[in-house]
Formats: sequence, C-alpha cells, structure tokens
Amino acid sequence: MIQYNPKTWFSLIFDVYSRYVIKLLFPLLLFVGVFSLGLCFLVLTVFDYHFAGTIAFHSILGVILGLFLVLRTNTAYDRWWEGRKLWGQLVNDSRQMAIKIHAFLPKEAEEHREFFRRMIPNEAFSMKEHLRDSILVGEMDLIDEPIKQRVIKSKHRPNMINKLLMERVMQCHREGLVNDQQLFILDKEVKGFTDIIGACERIKSTPIPYSYSMFIKKFLFIYSLTLPVSFMWELHYWTVPVVMLAFYFLVSVELIAEEIEDPFGNDINDLPLNDLALKIKRNVSEILHT
Repeated sequence: MIQYNPKTWFSLIFDVYSRYVIKLLFPLLLFVGVFSLGLCFLVLTVFDYHFAGTIAFHSILGVILGLFLVLRTNTAYDRWWEGRKLWGQLVNDSRQMAIKIHAFLPKEAEEHREFFRRMIPNEAFSMKEHLRDSILVGEMDLIDEPIKQRVIKSKHRPNMINKLLMERVMQCHREGLVNDQQLFILDKEVKGFTDIIGACERIKSTPIPYSYSMFIKKFLFIYSLTLPVSFMWELHYWTVPVVMLAFYFLVSVELIAEEIEDPFGNDINDLPLNDLALKIKRNVSEILHT
C-alpha cells in the first residue's frame, strides 16, 4: 500500500501513480484519440458537415454514469476497508493470545512458551500467503521438521496452524499448566483466527457480479466513443484532447475500483499484509520474551 501525506497537494498531483495509470490506459487512450480524430476529420473536413450540436443527451447519460461509478467505487472501498478491519482484528487477537499465554503459563514451561512465540505469528504469514494463492513457507518460523512437513503438506495452511495451536493448548491443559477456565479463554482466541480467515476468504471468493462489471465497462466505452458527437460542432479538433481527458478520468475510477476490490493481493493500493505480519511477529516476540 502506498504511504503518503494527504496534505501535500503538489506531490499528489504529480505523483508517479498517475503516470502508472496513464501507461496502463495508454492503448485505450490512443484508440479513443484516433477514433475521435478520425470522426472529426470525416465529418468536419471530408464531408464539411456542420450542425448545432447539443450536450444535453450526454449530460443526462453522464449523471447516470456518475451514479454507477459512485456505487462501484463505494462497493470496492467497502471490501478494502473490511479487509483492513479484519487484519486489524488479527493484530489485536494475536497480541491478546500472546498476553494470555504469557499470563497463564509458568516461566518454567519454556518449551510451550517458545512454541507459541514462534507459532502465533505463523498464523498471519500463512493467512497472507493463502489469500494470495501462494505456497511460500520460508517466512514462517516453524519449530521442527515434523511440524514443517505437516504445514507444507496441508492444503489449507491457516487451518493447520490453528490445529497445531489448539493441539498445544490441549497438551498444556492435560499437563495441568492451563485450567478449565483458561482453556475456554484460549479456545475462543484460536476460534477468532478461524473466523478472520473465513471472513477474508468470503471477500476474496465473492467478486463484483460479472454482469454488473461488464455493464459498467460497456457503458463507459460507448459513452466515450459517442462523446465527440456532442463536442465536435463547437470545439472542432479540440474535441480529441477533451474526449481523451474525459475518458482518462472516467476509466481511472473504474481501474482503481478493480484494484482495491481484492485487497489481499500485491497491487500498489492493496493492504500492506507483509508489514502487518511482521508487526505481529515483533509484538508477539516482545510479549513472550518479557
């Protein structure tokens, strides 16, 4: 995710992200520009046809298109923000579980404390890679080879990490290190991890409906291609840059919505999952080391 100062207007106006969007949209911008230029040339130069055009029709369509884009952007941002809240909850739940493990387990239970210190952050790393459809395990601090093999062979690694955490909690209970009430508390913490990954999977596996996304793109394209008809009579060949500029702003909004509707990827506006996972690792290590 891009870190920035919202008060620096000048740097935001000329930010490199704008150039990234222009580069991405350049083929479409070029097509719209060439189409507008060709239409103006045929109508104004070849046929020398002049007509007192009106922008009323496109003004009405523009209002409808604006409403669609607002709804589209709000829907995408809601998904992005819900993902951020879920990962904020993961940070807090990881801290809470580490604090409770530190309070419940005696200092003599060094093996168990070390297990939780190393395995709780693995929950975040496994979620991050699972949501990105990746198989990377090098970031995880796995205890030994048997545990490593269990994690590698599992098809759903966050579930396996939860399973390992719950197995160790039950082992501590059997050894008398955790009483019944403490077991109930820790069970809720592990369940919270499962709830978070389930909610993240719901966001990832339920994209914007195809028909809605398709209609928006068709509406944008048809609106932009017919826009020269409203302007060429008054602006003549200046219609070309005006239409290209309008197309740039309209399609950029749709492009941003596409980027943030899946907030767990590697796009530059996606959530900083790497940083959040590392924060969890630092926090848990600090809690269980003191």
